[in-house]
Amino acid sequence: MAPRAGTAESSGTARIVLLALAAGQFLMALDSSVMNVSIATVAEDVGTTVTGVQGAITAYTLVMAMFMIPGGKVGALIGRKRAFMIGCVIYGCGSFTTALAPNLPVLLLGWSFLEGIGAALIMPAIVALVASNFATERRPAAYGLVAAAGAVAIAVGPLIGGVATTYFSWRWVFAGEVVMVFGILVLARRIADAPIGERPRIDLVGAVLSALGLGLFVYGVLRSDEWGWFQPKPDAPSWLGVSLVVWLMLAGLLLVWLFLRWEARVVERRREPLVDPGMLHNRQLTGGLTMFFFQYLVQMGVFFVVPLYLSVALGLSALATGARILPLSLTLLAAAILIPRFLPDVSPRRVVRLGTLALLAGAVALMAALDADAGAEIVTIPLLLIGLGMGALASQLGSVTVSAVPEAQSAEVGGVQNAVMNLGASIGTALAGSIMIAALTTSFLTSVEQNPAIPAEVKSQATVELQSGAPFLSDAQLKSALTEAGTNTDVTQAALDANADARIDGLRAALAILAFTALLAMFFTSRIPKTQPRSTHP
Repeated sequence: MAPRAGTAESSGTARIVLLALAAGQFLMALDSSVMNVSIATVAEDVGTTVTGVQGAITAYTLVMAMFMIPGGKVGALIGRKRAFMIGCVIYGCGSFTTALAPNLPVLLLGWSFLEGIGAALIMPAIVALVASNFATERRPAAYGLVAAAGAVAIAVGPLIGGVATTYFSWRWVFAGEVVMVFGILVLARRIADAPIGERPRIDLVGAVLSALGLGLFVYGVLRSDEWGWFQPKPDAPSWLGVSLVVWLMLAGLLLVWLFLRWEARVVERRREPLVDPGMLHNRQLTGGLTMFFFQYLVQMGVFFVVPLYLSVALGLSALATGARILPLSLTLLAAAILIPRFLPDVSPRRVVRLGTLALLAGAVALMAALDADAGAEIVTIPLLLIGLGMGALASQLGSVTVSAVPEAQSAEVGGVQNAVMNLGASIGTALAGSIMIAALTTSFLTSVEQNPAIPAEVKSQATVELQSGAPFLSDAQLKSALTEAGTNTDVTQAALDANADARIDGLRAALAILAFTALLAMFFTSRIPKTQPRSTHP
């Protein structure tokens, strides 16, 4: 066994290691949320459109999804610590390139490609390095803090992006990431690496199959809002009358199946697989991975819905929106840190079930509280509940997955775990968005149709123009559009009223699907073990 820093017995060293790994997780997650409030400003600065910047964000997610599993294997071949540090250097180069980007191609190179590759090396390595630096009984607390750091980054990302864009420049966010990378590299010198066994060649066929399979599936999910899940939207690509999203997801699943068959064949030939498919027969591991998937689906759906309510429906600034989301971070951190500390022998299954129930209760409470006349304060209690649930899950799931396999496979588990989290996050955002837009459109058109103040020709025109989905507009945006179109006062007011009600209906529908998903997750908690791991695998 490797010498362990966490078993390394200096609490000061353990804190530094944990700080380095948590900071790495914070940095990876920050990039997913920090620029969402500044897309228009970024587009103007680099001479592109909002769609171009959204494409860069999509490409970043895609690169991470494609290379996460190969990235985990690279850590097993060259050393987890080395993979972590190389990933940080690549990520820092990407952040520096993005901070100076004069146009969209350079932005894509820095933000989407270099940062995506860096993240694919860093995130699986973090999972393995927690395992190699902390004794088994201390891992739940370590994994909880690392996971909490990532979730807090998503929560405070809009606040950081809003402050930087409002008072300085969005470029300072990426410049700050470069400084943070330097700090992580300095701290990372204290990290103890796990020993590297023999260094077989990387399974290139498996790497290509997994990258293409996950890439196609995630790309299909990310395009669902624009193209439609099943029925193609007007002018969207389709085949045999079905949206291309379905075909991309099916092709992705087929390639993932072929990847698993190929890996089984590699194992039969006694070669080194990219991922041992035998791991997927491990009930504890698949239980942990399944709960990670559901957690990130609900988590990213909530982080999509709540800011929309605060910033668009209520018209709050980016700063005020970020401040209203902060209560979630408090209970998340509290649960992730305090549960392992004060309840070290608690049943992981019980904590996971209670955490999932808290997610469900928070989503239902928020859905019930939403109203056209409600204020920003209604999100506080639901977000406290959701943060509590996320923190409870974070305190257990990392330890559950890694303790399910021999420590030598921790890097592989890290790659698979982060790929599953990426899938959950992508599907959560896309599912919440598409359900919200569908419900909003139906509600808006129904209100317009039933309003006698709106002329028949306007109703007919609205039905035609909104067949691909109504946009999620603030009152100010809609009023401006109606004024430009020359509508009279009665029609304008009727449309504003219909839009206000439709927005709430759309948000409620999105929260309903998230609540349903949290309830569905309860059926998979039986795979989580009842007892804490107490000894490492050989």
